[in-house]
Amino acid sequence: MVKIKDVGGSDGARGGFVRIIKGAGFSILLTLLLLLIYSCLLTYTSVNENTMPAVIIIVSALSILAGSILSSLNIKKNGLTSGALVGVIYILFIYLLSSIVSGNFGFSIYSVIMIIASIIAGSVGGIIGVNR
Repeated sequence: MVKIKDVGGSDGARGGFVRIIKGAGFSILLTLLLLLIYSCLLTYTSVNENTMPAVIIIVSALSILAGSILSSLNIKKNGLTSGALVGVIYILFIYLLSSIVSGNFGFSIYSVIMIIASIIAGSVGGIIGVNR
């Protein structure tokens, strides 16, 4: 059985790719958990639904930040790139999933804000992870 080493700075392209996918996967799972908590707050409290767009952007950015920190903890360089890739993979997955569910593949100002926030949060998280 072949084992893939996915931690450390000298793990090659395959390990780096695995690390980035794990970071994006962690970000998506964290987003699902946080949005589940938010949906319970919307259902059982008097929190206004007008807060939804801001909460989604904040939850996504925090999740990407956490996932990109996680993906770049054990590397010595390229944290910016690694983190940005986590953000890009995350936003592509979320965009494709939401577009399939809604049947609308269009872009809006909200989409542009999400893309920019995802890349920035991923880049910052990658920088933090490398320098930790």
